[in-house]
Amino acid sequence: MYCYRKIDEDLYWIGGNDHRLALFENIHPIPRGVSYNSYVLLDEKNVLFDTVDWSICRQFLDNLKEILKDQTLDYMVINHVEPDHAASIEEVLLRYPKVQIICTEKAALFLHQFGFPVDGKLIQVKENDTMSFGKHNVVFVAAPMVHWPEAMVTYDTTTGTLFSADAFGSFIALDGKLFNDEVNFDRDWIDEARRYYTNIVGKYGPHVQTLLKKAGTLDIKVICPLHGVVWRNDFGYLLDKYDKWSRYEPEEKGVVIVYGTMYGNTEAAASYLASSLVKKGLKNVVMYDVSKTHVSYLISETFKYSHLVLASVTYNLKIYPPMLDYINDMKALNLQKRKVAIIENGSWAPQSARLITELLNDMKEMTILGNNVSINSSIKENDMPSIDDLADSIIESME
Repeated sequence: MYCYRKIDEDLYWIGGNDHRLALFENIHPIPRGVSYNSYVLLDEKNVLFDTVDWSICRQFLDNLKEILKDQTLDYMVINHVEPDHAASIEEVLLRYPKVQIICTEKAALFLHQFGFPVDGKLIQVKENDTMSFGKHNVVFVAAPMVHWPEAMVTYDTTTGTLFSADAFGSFIALDGKLFNDEVNFDRDWIDEARRYYTNIVGKYGPHVQTLLKKAGTLDIKVICPLHGVVWRNDFGYLLDKYDKWSRYEPEEKGVVIVYGTMYGNTEAAASYLASSLVKKGLKNVVMYDVSKTHVSYLISETFKYSHLVLASVTYNLKIYPPMLDYINDMKALNLQKRKVAIIENGSWAPQSARLITELLNDMKEMTILGNNVSINSSIKENDMPSIDDLADSIIESME
């Protein structure tokens, strides 16, 4: 049974939603599901923009068949070859054997690597190449490393529609909604949009900045990403978020405290610091247990806030393993420009502060605040002044 939505006179969304998938890329939890977006343009030449993940292929094919009815499909634009968008290409080829595939040279290589039967069907395009499908004219814009090297975006100069591949996407299934003004994005979607960006694209901030500069030269009226809502207004809000994230600038002045605790003693020290910060007037404070919180959420929150506190027990003379994994993820995703305070705990040989400092010093523009607080086994009354002093250092560093 088909289920599609109209975007404008000639353009239709024919994607679908997946609520059954537990882990996106088999890594990131998606408790609220995810959408896979595909679009079809009806013109003198009918054009499909990307396909979908195999999990919703049947829905996608039903939608495509209903939109086209007895018409042919002339072109398939593949902006991104990752399987969550390209897995259904062969099914399209089987049903519409005359279709030609428009993609970049690198994308053509990847299509062959994935084993798609595309020989003789490829039209390779590069930066600023154009095509006309009738009344709709498009220009192709290279978007390498946003977030794969073959990626491009396609801009319809007739309507101002940007088919943005994985840029401007988000976790969360659409569930009947499609446009950004049909949801309360700042209340219900921004955290998952940030988590999507920071964990999937976050490493490639400079490349996103390049794409944003290119987008700034276009008269964009609609943004059609491959995940999440279609944007038809309030572009300033979206672009501001992407600009901050891709420059690694925090969205908010505040503190995220991430603690690694085995028996609750390091947690108690982190809780005392949080209480001290709030009593001193800094109320934008959040806390997370590194062992109980999936690292994708920790990364998202670390991108969000200006200040970070790492409170870690020492484990086998090393950093507590879940804390080490989190810090390594921060480094892998190129996180930078944060002010960090450290609390360590150890019963006989506290080492985590020194080791964490070494890792932070190997990252870009990470400022370590005040004196590291070291506690032995459990927080005691004589540790409290040092933690209060650390709270003062954090507050004083707020610009």
